[in-house]
Amino acid sequence: MIRLVIVDDHPVVRDGLRGMLSTAGDFEVVGEAASGDEAVAVVTAVSPDVVLMDLRMPGSDGVSAIERLRDHPCRVLVLTTYDTDRDVLPAIKAGATGYLLKDTPRDQLQRAIRAAHAGEAVLSPAVATRLLGQVREPALEPLSARELDVLALVAKGTTNRAVAAALFISEATVKTHLLHVYAKLGVSDRAAAVAVAYERGLLKGTGR
Repeated sequence: MIRLVIVDDHPVVRDGLRGMLSTAGDFEVVGEAASGDEAVAVVTAVSPDVVLMDLRMPGSDGVSAIERLRDHPCRVLVLTTYDTDRDVLPAIKAGATGYLLKDTPRDQLQRAIRAAHAGEAVLSPAVATRLLGQVREPALEPLSARELDVLALVAKGTTNRAVAAALFISEATVKTHLLHVYAKLGVSDRAAAVAVAYERGLLKGTGR
């Protein structure tokens, strides 16, 4: 038998999952929890094999619970409604074995639980696509503090000469900083650098 703990703040969801899993002969639900803190306590008390973990719950959330259970021998399988970067990436980094959405069909969920119990990574197609996109996206080198100073002045329409005077550096150094900024942001001119910096929230008072 694969011993399970269901973590979700909605009793109806927990009841539904319990009923769905009871149709399989190799699952036993040994505990339930409605928050991250409660999940850690229940898992510590009953030592399940697999935890079905929701993410967004009142109080302590799922990601913090996953982190606290990292050294526990159980496997944590996220089962949630959300598939955004702000949900997926922290959960995987925290130590989740898999990540599924709540619209996963019954038979697929059961197979996923068995796979997670065996130590296999389990991802819904939407989540797998999102993670693949993150891996393929080149890492962006951060701008240095001085490069940000230069860019902030450029964003105000300051000339290179005026930037040099304001920062007590040479005009040639300003140009060098700007070339580094262009390379890091993947642009080729001042206007594009400022636009991308605003979009990414690198300049104060802006960002997505």
